[in-house]
Amino acid sequence: MISEFGFSVDALRAYLRGKLPELKGEMRLERIGGGQSNPTFFVTFDQGLRLVLRKQPPGELLKSAHAVDREFRILRALEPTPVPVPQTLFYCEEHEIIGTPFYVMERLEGRVMSDYALTEIPAQERAIYLFALAETLAQLHSVDWMSAGLSDYGKPGNFFERQIARWTRQWGSSKTSENSHIDLLIEWLPEHIPAGDETTIAHGDFRLGNVMFHPKEPRVIAVLDWELSTLGHPLADVAYSSMPWLVEPDAFEGLRGLDLAAQNLPTQAVYLAAYAEASGRRDPVLPFHHAFSLFRFAVILEGIAARAKAGNAAGEDAVAIGRLSGRFARYAAEIVAVDG
Repeated sequence: MISEFGFSVDALRAYLRGKLPELKGEMRLERIGGGQSNPTFFVTFDQGLRLVLRKQPPGELLKSAHAVDREFRILRALEPTPVPVPQTLFYCEEHEIIGTPFYVMERLEGRVMSDYALTEIPAQERAIYLFALAETLAQLHSVDWMSAGLSDYGKPGNFFERQIARWTRQWGSSKTSENSHIDLLIEWLPEHIPAGDETTIAHGDFRLGNVMFHPKEPRVIAVLDWELSTLGHPLADVAYSSMPWLVEPDAFEGLRGLDLAAQNLPTQAVYLAAYAEASGRRDPVLPFHHAFSLFRFAVILEGIAARAKAGNAAGEDAVAIGRLSGRFARYAAEIVAVDG
């Protein structure tokens, strides 16, 4: 019988007990997060491990989107490294169990906070949390991806050229209306790719809301949501993680316009300097990197709007979130106008 979650809970219970015989008693399922990516659930039995399940959303998906198999692979590869990740248990590629492929990992106890203003944290500690975010990203970029068995996880080199082409195609596939700012960015970005190249593991969605902190300490205990990970240029991750400094509080809890000093929050420059110090890199984040990140996010949001229009969005707030696409495109166009 199909449940409120869109799949048979009985089938999932039977499958999990077959894979993990120590699971006993009643199973409780709870949808978590309001995100638009892969639906995620807490799975709890009376006895046994506390689990987290991540699955593909239902319906027709864009090519390469919502690849839970890649998420599972990168988590497995990073388990022996200093990068904090949850322990994965298994991957299921069968559609018959809950309608889409999924994977299961152990549940960690900690805090996930999406708002960079960190209003729930004592003021004197807020900067420490954001510096921990920057340091964790530097930790990820220091991983030897070839030794980790990820040499075929993406294409090394020419990252921005390929990404601009990819998100341009994605825009063409998912746009719900024309946007002159996107048109400008599609023309401007390829002509302003900085010289030099480097390849690291790139998370692709590295931000405050995608890490888990220790229950009481300003220490990251897990990096989550690896759906967009690949081999790429580290400064794409760095610029993306600093995007809240460029957008207002009502656009994904940004920091633009806030009195940062009064709230003991670092400026974007100070945050970027913390990453540079932790990583040892000297190449700066340029206006190009910020414009690229905003452009990419605008296209992602447009994809959410398109899925909402088609009736297969992952989150209930997909329509409202999708409408922000044009706003992020405008933010990027503002950077282009200043930089020339």
